[in-house]
This record gives sequence, structure tokens and C-alpha cells, in this order.
Amino acid sequence: MPQAVNAHQLENTVSDTHYPTLGGIDAIQSAFEAAGYICTKRIATVIRLAAALEKPILIEGPPGVGKTELAKTCAQVVNRPLVRLQCYEGLDESKALYEWKYGKQLLYTQLLKEQLGDVLEGAKGLAESMERLHQFGDVFYSEAFLESRPLLKAMETENGGVLLIDEIDKADFEFESLLLEVLSDFQVSIPELGTISARSKPLVFLTSNDTRDLSDALKRRCLHLHIPFPSIDLEARIVASRVPELTQSMTDQLVHFVHAIRELDLKKAPAISETVDWARSLVLLHANDLDGRLVQDTLNVLLKYEEDILLAEGQLSKLMAAVKKT
Repeated sequence: MPQAVNAHQLENTVSDTHYPTLGGIDAIQSAFEAAGYICTKRIATVIRLAAALEKPILIEGPPGVGKTELAKTCAQVVNRPLVRLQCYEGLDESKALYEWKYGKQLLYTQLLKEQLGDVLEGAKGLAESMERLHQFGDVFYSEAFLESRPLLKAMETENGGVLLIDEIDKADFEFESLLLEVLSDFQVSIPELGTISARSKPLVFLTSNDTRDLSDALKRRCLHLHIPFPSIDLEARIVASRVPELTQSMTDQLVHFVHAIRELDLKKAPAISETVDWARSLVLLHANDLDGRLVQDTLNVLLKYEEDILLAEGQLSKLMAAVKKT
């Protein structure tokens, strides 16, 4: 009966890649924290496996929990270029994969017309003339006329890179089908040129805000990672890391208030980035204590809809009670 493999043994059994910074779970956590991203052990483990197994990571969770920031920080940690593809409805291969430089092809056609006499000089018969023209026709669809878009650009990067496919749930189902070849084999098929394989496989991050279900075929090609809103302790660590000027007492009060306000029936719950913005605002205001008046004056930094602000103001005494318990 096979024995279970723990995390330490796993690091010694999976193959190393050209991302040496991602060679161990503890090392990943340390490197990400040094770059300003508090990385949990679960996140570090998924990144380690993705680098070793050369699998994309599909990151799901509510907006503002650090999904996009995770990919950006990873590019910083591995010291590789970040290529970002922002998804939207109607995205197609000409914007995501490649397109031909039609202006350059048109200019080349004009030059060819001017040199047509020289090209056909000495040709005997229609067959030989057509053969000479055909040789020039192939040039129009060479790599010199190819405009690389994010997916192809990421595969052309030397020594690997980081490819961020952001908000994949906003793209159409047909675009997911386009991604399947890229994510499974790290190659693309261009009819005029054939199959182009990645020079060095990139680290791939896909993010989703759960606005629609993704296909099983896409999920099958990825490692799954769900990032929820952080716990009170973790969010306090994030705030302390991003806004070290804020006192520990104010950090605790602020984080407890944010967690209490997320319990309300809000149109949009405050994201981690908004918690950090609020912390920076309180530093600028030289706040030493989180009182009701200060909260009312700065709620618009934390909440983005007027109805949410009015709801929070109506529950302010209850919310402040949660702060006073800290």
C-alpha cells in the first residue's frame, strides 16, 4: 500500500524548473512576504506545485481579495516579465493571440508591384511566373508580419515569464475553447505558419470573480485555488505590512470594524484593497482612535455605494460595539 507523501517529501520528488525562487513552500512564503504579499501556506503550496508540474492556476474568489496581486507579486518574486490579458465580452483571438500586420502587408504589396518586372524577368511561361509570385506570397504570412498578442507574447518570452489571464469569467465561452490548446500544451496553431510552441513555459494565472461557471475542460487543465476574504488575524497582518505607520491598536480596531461591516447586507463588501486605502487615510488624518465621527467622515473610502454608506450609518452603534470589544 503506497505511503502518504508529506509537503517536505513532495518538494524533493517533483522536478525543479527554471523558477528556482519557487523551489520550496517556506521559501515562497518568505519571498512573497518580502515583496509585500502575505502568502498563506495553502497559496504557497499551490504555487510550488504549479511551478513544478507546469500547470496553470485558476484563482477564484470575491473581488478584491488579492487574486490579480498574487500574479503580479509572483512575477516580481521570480524576476520575470508579466504579460497580462484583461478579459471582456467579445474577446477573440485577434486581441488575445495574434493578428497580421495588414498595413505592413499592404506596403509590401505596393513595393512588389513596383518591382514586378524585375521579379518576372526571364520567366518562361505562365507556370514559372506563377511559381516566382507564389514564393513572394508566402512571405506575406511570415513571422515578420505577425503581431503577437498577450497569449503568444507570453510563449515567446525567453526563460519563462508570468501570464495573467484576468477575469476569465467575463470572456465568452468560445474564448475558453481557444485557451484549451494554450493551457494544455503551451502551443498555438496558426494556419499560415503551423504550430508554434512556447520557448519556455510561463507560469499562468487565471482569475475569476465567480460571475459564471467555467467549463470542466478549462478547470481540468488547471490547479484550483479559492481565496476568500481573510481572517481577522490575516487581514491585520496585511494592513500592518502595507501601512506600517498605523499603530497596532488602530490596526486592530480598523480590521474588526471591516469584518463587522462585511456582515451587513451590502451591495459591495469592502475588499482588502479598500481596507488598506482606509488605513492609509486614517494615517493621513493623524487618527489615534477609531470613533463614530471619524468613521462617518471616512466611510466613503471603505464603501463605494451610497446605499451601503446609509446602511452602515444606520448600524453604526452596533458596528462600533464590535470595535470596542477588541
